[in-house]
Amino acid sequence: MKIVHFSDLNFIPASHEDVKNPGALKKVLLKRDDIPSGRIQMINWAKIPVGKKFESHYHEQMLEVFIIINGKVKARIDEEETILEKGDMAIAMEGQVHTFENICSEDVNYFAMGIVTGEGGKTVNV
Repeated sequence: MKIVHFSDLNFIPASHEDVKNPGALKKVLLKRDDIPSGRIQMINWAKIPVGKKFESHYHEQMLEVFIIINGKVKARIDEEETILEKGDMAIAMEGQVHTFENICSEDVNYFAMGIVTGEGGKTVNV
């Protein structure tokens, strides 16, 4: 599991900007070496309603990148648990069992991207 907390990152000028007077700033969540080579299987905007969680599952030959858009979730990836909030990012590597539980008073929206590292990508419920 890789976790990046948005609040731990500083904004820096985007690579196409004048560093002395930038018009756009960025926080780098992932770099090329953070994820293995593969192809994109899916890109989803998803939500977890108040009081809900998604079923524990894993993916064969696919890792999943999550970015929290709003709210707060308790993320469990294999045996590790952490709290993710707006702007935070987590990666569940292939084969890692994962679930997110909404622990706030609003629906949680998140971005999910699956990257296939082989010919698979099959989802297996646990």
